[in-house]
Amino acid sequence: MVKESERASKATENLIEIRVNDIAQLFHTLDPFPFRDRDLADEAEDYIVSWAREMPSNRPFKIVVHIPDNESQKGASRDLVEAFNRYFAGRAVVVQHDLNELFRIGRRSLVIGASILAACFLLAHLAGSYLTETAFKRLAEESFLILGWVANWRPLEIFLYDWWPLAHRRDLYNRLSVATVEVKPYPIKAETSSIARTSIEPDCEV
Repeated sequence: MVKESERASKATENLIEIRVNDIAQLFHTLDPFPFRDRDLADEAEDYIVSWAREMPSNRPFKIVVHIPDNESQKGASRDLVEAFNRYFAGRAVVVQHDLNELFRIGRRSLVIGASILAACFLLAHLAGSYLTETAFKRLAEESFLILGWVANWRPLEIFLYDWWPLAHRRDLYNRLSVATVEVKPYPIKAETSSIARTSIEPDCEV
């Protein structure tokens, strides 16, 4: 049965558990830097982020890494907390730069689109003034107006929709960058899985 203190902790934290045979599995194998400066492996990042997306946004994260119970793994785990926090903080910065670039493109597109829209309004007015045939005049006016609004489709899409996913991902990485990271050794057995999927239900029993 789970102790009452453990139940309370699970009720207030988003728990993500990872089980590995070797801490090196969590990081890019070709990265020559120490663990604390390495990038997480794509599989490890995708696993953590996919779980984090499904969890309540009003609770802090707790990442528990289960490692083999031997001295080499315990020694390597000393930099694990700093490695996780540094990596996700760096990812948040990268996504923020992407968001800033998106807004920069949006502002430039808006200036271009507004200029084209103003020009199309002017052309539509001129077409209505100089063309005498009613059907052709109406077609020209509507064509210019449609062209003007279509030119503003991209900036409107950026400012109304495109920035939301990036802002959400940035906030998620910021929350993961301050997550509590705990290392738990497990007895070495003949069969172990590289990354074991665990339940995120806060009230499940162990």
